Amino acid sequence: MATRFGLLLPHFGTEASQDLLIEGAQLAERLGLDSLWVRDHLVFHPHGMEGTDRTFIEPFVTLAFLAGVTTSIGLGTATVIPFRHPINLAYSVASLGWITRRRLDLGIGSGTFDHEFDVIGMGDADRPALMIEQLEIMRGLWAGGTIEHHSPTYDFADVDLKPGFTSPPPIWWGGGTPASTRLAVDFCDGWLPGRITFPTYEKRVHQIRERCEEQGRAMIKVGAVPITSIGSTSEAALANLNQAGLIKNANNQRFWLKPESGEFQTMADLDGSVLFGTPAEVARGVDRYLEIGADLLIFDFRFRFVDWLEQIETLVSEVLPRVGATAPSVPRRMA
Repeated sequence: MATRFGLLLPHFGTEASQDLLIEGAQLAERLGLDSLWVRDHLVFHPHGMEGTDRTFIEPFVTLAFLAGVTTSIGLGTATVIPFRHPINLAYSVASLGWITRRRLDLGIGSGTFDHEFDVIGMGDADRPALMIEQLEIMRGLWAGGTIEHHSPTYDFADVDLKPGFTSPPPIWWGGGTPASTRLAVDFCDGWLPGRITFPTYEKRVHQIRERCEEQGRAMIKVGAVPITSIGSTSEAALANLNQAGLIKNANNQRFWLKPESGEFQTMADLDGSVLFGTPAEVARGVDRYLEIGADLLIFDFRFRFVDWLEQIETLVSEVLPRVGATAPSVPRRMA
């Protein structure tokens, strides 16, 4: 099946705009891109590389809003953080799937910032364990039965959810750590790190493939969310990126494979986590992802939201047609 191509939405930061969201979503659907994706935060403190504006629009509200101005383009979360009660989360996801009548993917992740859990009294929570428990509860509710659950964290009985799902959404485990690959295979349908370098991605996909083989199951889906900037020249594309911030952020990634120097020093060291350059150069990066085995790429234009519509047009008209035979020459949505 062909690789799917989606877009991260500008529902956060300085450029967050109702009109931009509408225009970009409609353009993406008209041009045949697969899906629209949101981030998740409760108390948004931006990564240093992306500025200081704390504007953040709730992800499920954003997706429901855009479903109302589009027809069939898919919707996804990359990723939902486990600070919601699982009954509430199951309710939101099932309602979104029911009311939009289209493909929905649920990416889940443990989150980066402790303060988002501190403010709701969950600062000591084992977040991966919490995610596993939430998945059990949500899947039980989506199956349509009446369930009960008893644990120190969640304790309830006689709960059901109508409507459930005829086909529950694919679940993607977020994160770039070795543990995230194990958890994705054990509990999910796919693995979806955010930005990640090619050497790290290749190693993690190999780990996933080995674990799937050990368990005698088919290979799960793998995706990625590379920061992307397309320009008429490499220099023009780079000029729109916070290079110092991205390099600093990379050096804070404990589980990325380091370059030979032992430290990320240049943008070339970040290849894969950032796709930048001319359309041909970005297409080569997409090809590399596909060679490793990516089933889903979500292009993160957070540094180009000021000219997001032009970036979408260029992606579809000049980048994707250059991508090799393992990807569709024209992006297609999956039914």
